[in-house]
Amino acid sequence: MKRKMDTQQRIAAKAFIVKKGKVLILRESTKYSEGTNAGRWDFPGGRLKPGENFIEALRRETKEECGLEVEVGKPIYVGEWRPTIKGAPTQIIGIFFLCAPETKEIKLSEDHSEFKWVPLDEYKSYDQVAPNDEVFEVYTKNYARQTRKF
Repeated sequence: MKRKMDTQQRIAAKAFIVKKGKVLILRESTKYSEGTNAGRWDFPGGRLKPGENFIEALRRETKEECGLEVEVGKPIYVGEWRPTIKGAPTQIIGIFFLCAPETKEIKLSEDHSEFKWVPLDEYKSYDQVAPNDEVFEVYTKNYARQTRKF
């Protein structure tokens, strides 16, 4: 009898970066070795290393993926998704933090092929990974009017 493959579990910190009413999204490249969403849009961020602090991980991942340094605010959403990565079922638990850019120049890693600053009323026009639509909705409903700085 074939044994079912164990599910890997990962924790991710994701940056919901807001600048002048627009949010940064990145398009996944076909060059991303662990990619499961080539051509689709996502927020910067990624998995925590064992023992790594959430905020440090988020800053590291954001710098690696798009070259930005960010001011990290409060968490605005917690979600999970279940991709298959290199044939292994995976559960990713993601915490999405409200962020503001501290630097201006975007330099994409090979994992991403394009970036966009998306107005809040246009996010549904982009093919995004789950649960990004929910994150946009929560932000729009609960935080957009409060975050004048961002």
